[in-house]
Amino acid sequence: MAKQLVIVESPTKAKTLERYLGPDYRVLASVGHIRDLPEDRMGVDVERDFAPDYEVKPDSQGTVRALRKAFKESDGLWLATDFDREGEAIAWHVAAAIDADPATANRVTFTEITRDAVTEAFRRPRRIDADLVNAQQARRILDRLVGYELSPLLQKGLKRWDLSAGRVQSVALRLIVDREREIRAFVPREYWSVDARLTPDGEERAFLARLIQVGDEKLAASPDKRGLVLSTQEEADRHVERLRAAVYRVAEVRQREVKRTPAPPFTTSTLQQEAARKLGFSARRTMQVAQRLYEGVNVPGEGQVGLITYMRTDSVNVAEQALAEIAGVVERLYGKDYALASPRRYTKKQRGAQEAHEAIRPTSAARHPDDLAGVLDPAQARLYRLIWQRTAAAVATCCARPARRSSSTGSAACTSRGATTRPTRTRSRRCPRSRPIGRCGSPSCCPSSTSRSHRRDSPRRAW
Repeated sequence: MAKQLVIVESPTKAKTLERYLGPDYRVLASVGHIRDLPEDRMGVDVERDFAPDYEVKPDSQGTVRALRKAFKESDGLWLATDFDREGEAIAWHVAAAIDADPATANRVTFTEITRDAVTEAFRRPRRIDADLVNAQQARRILDRLVGYELSPLLQKGLKRWDLSAGRVQSVALRLIVDREREIRAFVPREYWSVDARLTPDGEERAFLARLIQVGDEKLAASPDKRGLVLSTQEEADRHVERLRAAVYRVAEVRQREVKRTPAPPFTTSTLQQEAARKLGFSARRTMQVAQRLYEGVNVPGEGQVGLITYMRTDSVNVAEQALAEIAGVVERLYGKDYALASPRRYTKKQRGAQEAHEAIRPTSAARHPDDLAGVLDPAQARLYRLIWQRTAAAVATCCARPARRSSSTGSAACTSRGATTRPTRTRSRRCPRSRPIGRCGSPSCCPSSTSRSHRRDSPRRAW
């Protein structure tokens, strides 16, 4: 009896879907892209409205033959490639390569590989979105037009045959060049600040205060700001000498309550950043591990199941069903004090954000990272824990109630011509006399007042 043919990108995803769909479906994998522009020529006819000339990749010839044969033996075609522009293009290429009509093929999408999500997607198939396909084709053609002409020039000029250039690298290089030109054209302008190291309660509780006002005139934060500017060392030294003989008193203390809210759930970029910072993963490794978590692992008692939602997204939105589940799990694990009556909801304010997508989150918050310790490999376990904790904290755990802390700031006044200083966290140089930054090597001298030189808004070479 003929079956319905379902085509996905990866064998792991195929194995998971075949278990969910049952015996009436046969699930095969295209193993990524099967058609692309040729490697030995441009492959884009500029004279014919930039028409691309696609060909089946040499290592995909066998896959295409197997898919074409399976399609002829099936009763229907379902394309279940990833839920993004590239996945849409892969579905279109697969249909064209196996001699199916892309306009009539069933297209199904889901953002998590769970039984409920897959079943619901197959209840509501649609057609291939031509706009998404054309957008991906335009991106690929632009890559070829820029890269095919520019890469050989780059390789020849730098004698580095592993380098390539394209629409992304070219723009990034332009930004770097513009920034380097700004650095070379920058004219530094000297200005000074004055710090006083105060020890009212002894050496162990010393703190640093910065001069912010002389009389009725406030000091400028930098030369391009309004206010008094100490532009020479001699001018700063005059204030230092007055402050050495001054008597200090507390003029004002201000206390306020600061609220801190948790970071939103992960998007692709924030996941890569946090994984690099906390786990030491490169962006490529993060996405490879996340892909395996998305496609599914064999969980005892459940079988092959996807553990996280789709990992290529710019949305921080979380589905209502997931919000309710996370809140329930948090209350059960940590108590009512750490669960909100109404889960926190996030939206992205930037224009063009894809709110139809979801943030990266666990497909089920009930799968605690500790319960999967023996199932996942070390990299998968660490990344899954990071995603689980971030989602729970963002939606319903202790950080979901704005954390409150007291913040105190004070102003100290001295009798030397009404100078006003304010406590600061800037490290003291402990100099017996004023010196530019980086030139002080003298031993500590307490109490002391010091002045510091700065270069106005000096551009940094490291971004």
